[in-house]
Amino acid sequence: MTQSISHDRTEENLEAKAQWFQTLSLAERMDLLCEFTELVLENNPQVVEVGRAQSSTGRVCVLSGA
Repeated sequence: MTQSISHDRTEENLEAKAQWFQTLSLAERMDLLCEFTELVLENNPQVVEVGRAQSSTGRVCVLSGA
């Protein structure tokens, strides 16, 4: 199987994204974190004013759109 670059969103899945992310160095991962943080703050500066999340004492159910 030859690997190639695809631009089809239907071929994106969490496993592929995780594999790509794991290929990045720690510095590259931190750069992405900073870029995402700046993006969020530029588009929604009030996000820092939101209170802290509360812990859940019950069960947590994870849903997947697969």
